[in-house]
Amino acid sequence: METRELRYFVAVAEELHFGRAAQRLAIAQPPLSRAIQQLERRLGVVLLHRTSRAISLTDAGSVLLQEARLALEAVEAAERRTRRAAADRPGIVLAAKAGASTELLSKLLHAYAAEPGAVTVEVMLCGPGRTEGLLRTGRADVALLHRPYDTTAGFDTEDLYTEPQVVVLPAGHPLANRTHISSAEVSTRTNLPLPRWPARDGSYPDGPGPQVRDHTQLLQLIALGLACAVVPESLRTQLRDDHAVVPVPDAPLVTTVIAWPPHSRSTAVADLVHTATRL
Repeated sequence: METRELRYFVAVAEELHFGRAAQRLAIAQPPLSRAIQQLERRLGVVLLHRTSRAISLTDAGSVLLQEARLALEAVEAAERRTRRAAADRPGIVLAAKAGASTELLSKLLHAYAAEPGAVTVEVMLCGPGRTEGLLRTGRADVALLHRPYDTTAGFDTEDLYTEPQVVVLPAGHPLANRTHISSAEVSTRTNLPLPRWPARDGSYPDGPGPQVRDHTQLLQLIALGLACAVVPESLRTQLRDDHAVVPVPDAPLVTTVIAWPPHSRSTAVADLVHTATRL
């Protein structure tokens, strides 16, 4: 299979419409249709159910969509990391979620800069759910991820620390003085919706809560009494007087990990990981 064919198929599989997929790819529709038919003949499987009104994925098509995304990400990552390795000034890119692990990130950058042979570290701060993608596509060489919210499958990782979670409420909320609250009570007794974070494709799940892009927006919505959120305890340091925090003992523990591609041979990445685990 060629990467061009995979890109064509992913566009059709995501749009489920040949016209929209052709427009997205900036090509005419007939050659796109022929390319998909050729791909099906080569694989000997049917990838798409076609009717006069709709297109849907077959089981084989669903598998190829998942595998094609990974393959295209791997190619893209190889291109980016190769160009970065040939740069005049070598450096590494560290991806982290904006607003998360702030204290750790500051200590890590300071400690690594003092190491012999340290290179420039470019920090990419991004919204929730995007850090993992930056690492998979080669935009980042190493990342701070947070289980169970981020998927670490396919990466090499080192656990850095594990912490409990708390619910952030508006100051003055009736439950603000509780010593603890259960996850069920967060949903049933706060009378505040939980936020909706964007998925990897940028879409938001259905639900009553507000659509949230970053922690700054989330904290403002909570202060206004429009939402509440269950977050790692370390985010306490970012809260203001118009927030209240109550522990949620039965919420899943959050483990911060440093992650990198398993095939990485970068000495700088190895040194950064070593510094992180030492801290």
